[in-house]
Amino acid sequence: MSTNFHDDAVIARFFGQSSNYTDIPDRLFKEYNVKKGLRNEDGTGVRFGLTRVSDVVGYTRDDQGNVVPCEGDLLYRGYSLADLVKNRQGNYGYEETVFLLLFGFLPTREQFDKFRVSLAKRYDLPDDFLVNEVLRTPSKNLMNCLQMLTLSLYNYDNDPDNIDTYETIRKGLNLIAKFPTMGCYSYQAKMHELYRKSLIIHYPKPEYSIAENILYMLRADGKFTDREANLLDAILVIHADHGGGNNSAFTDVVIGSTGTDLYSAISGSIGSLKGPRHGGANISVANMMRQVIDRIGYTDDKNKIRPVVDDILDKKFYDCSGLVYGFGHAVYTLSDPRCELLRSLCAELAVEKGCEDHYAFYKAFEDTVHEEVMARKNRVIPTNVDFYSGFAYSMLGIPEDLYTPLFAIARVAGWVAHNVENKLYDGKIMRPATKYVGNHEEFKPMNDRK
Repeated sequence: MSTNFHDDAVIARFFGQSSNYTDIPDRLFKEYNVKKGLRNEDGTGVRFGLTRVSDVVGYTRDDQGNVVPCEGDLLYRGYSLADLVKNRQGNYGYEETVFLLLFGFLPTREQFDKFRVSLAKRYDLPDDFLVNEVLRTPSKNLMNCLQMLTLSLYNYDNDPDNIDTYETIRKGLNLIAKFPTMGCYSYQAKMHELYRKSLIIHYPKPEYSIAENILYMLRADGKFTDREANLLDAILVIHADHGGGNNSAFTDVVIGSTGTDLYSAISGSIGSLKGPRHGGANISVANMMRQVIDRIGYTDDKNKIRPVVDDILDKKFYDCSGLVYGFGHAVYTLSDPRCELLRSLCAELAVEKGCEDHYAFYKAFEDTVHEEVMARKNRVIPTNVDFYSGFAYSMLGIPEDLYTPLFAIARVAGWVAHNVENKLYDGKIMRPATKYVGNHEEFKPMNDRK
């Protein structure tokens, strides 16, 4: 059924007549001590809860409580992300990270082997799910499709509304194992339906890790190198969680606090992650860098790069916002540890792929942005994880359609962990407050209205 747009002019006129969409002045936010974006005056986040799942370290405070910039770190259950990435077991670092986030400790070899087998048994989708849910309802946007498929799994669960913590972990593991399959199949369905590409369906292999299966299911020949799988595995580890204050984790906890099912909570998080200010930021980086390359090509000559960076900062190039996408962060001040790890991993794969000149260009662009911001504003701007993630995906041959879904595929582990933690230790419905600053009106019968 098509949507009727003939009344758009009428709706626009009603909207234009409304007096309730006038600006709320900034002075009222200060007067009533309202935190825009749940941010304090110094830009730090308003605390809404306690967590032992992960910690985002972006700054310290001095004796007066002022923010002091520091090198960034990300801790999963107290373990530094750098240690987890550098000490992975083959291409199964993500699986070990899932175990750590959900159960709170690092497994022994025996525990890990049993967990890995248990997770692999959950790779396959329910009977008829591929035909009835994936192939019959392809979507223009794969994040929307992932939302729909997550909600559809509710109907294949014999006890979907059970929110007991053990049941939440069990359902969560099921989602973690099936997200890669749903994401890859959604892409294949879209390409087949909208672009008449050959429909390629590889069933996930239980002997493969999640990273290996993603590459296997995406590629027509199902082939990949060990270094390719290792980079993707690292990306999944890097994206697995980012504290309870990020928008999608907060959304998950808010929805889950109502007592609703896990599928609804995770679906909400996917919707949050889709936004260009959150998980969709990697697409903004890819689009920006594409236009930069169109203008100056791949070069590590800063004299050629600097004018482009200046034009971006001066709102004369790309989207004229003045933002250099892939730089700056709400928490990290000097460095984003995820970027530091991803940069070095990209350098290694670039050699195998023959993309050294591409990597050199990204590195020179990054250095130039740092220099220009320092010269203009006398401050450090950290490169964030989004800057190199798109470059990493492009070397892996992963289409842009899947950049943000891959973020969700990794992050679902953190969402489940925070959902469980909130059930165990908070248990209250999230109920913040707002201050009404509108007028009080006297009701008039319809015939007396003008």
